[in-house]
Amino acid sequence: MGVEAPAPVEKLKEEIAALYDRLLRKQAELDNFRKRTQREREEFRQIANESLIRELLPVLDGFERALKKRDSAVPEAFYDGMELIRRQLFDVLGRAGLEAMETPGQLFDPYYHQAVETVEDPSRRDQEIVEELQRGYMLNRRLLRPAIVRVAVNPKGALPSAEDDIEG
Repeated sequence: MGVEAPAPVEKLKEEIAALYDRLLRKQAELDNFRKRTQREREEFRQIANESLIRELLPVLDGFERALKKRDSAVPEAFYDGMELIRRQLFDVLGRAGLEAMETPGQLFDPYYHQAVETVEDPSRRDQEIVEELQRGYMLNRRLLRPAIVRVAVNPKGALPSAEDDIEG
């Protein structure tokens, strides 16, 4: 004759198993909650960084314009100081993931570039960027601001277009 556990012991075992199962579920929910809040916090930080960096881009643009329009009456040391400040600002933004796009000589891509003018130039490939009017930037490999550019177009009968280069 086997010894059977009394009914109250079986009931307690079932209750313990149910409580243990609830405990495991609650621990999983807590882990998921922690992961979700960490992910949301990171997304918020990235959005805040992007917003701040976007607001600082006109400052970088101002430095670049000022450094291009040098006045001979202003001492060169002044421009050296401005270049140093511009480089420091760009380095800080670069550590946050900002990259300047290089556009002159590249082919126009409407995703990365905004064309404001076309220039007939038989010496250039069709759709080649001739001049960058405002620098474009990437932030963590995503487009932050497209470059504003002038694009060459070939007159009929001139050099082959970029599509012809690909085919031939």
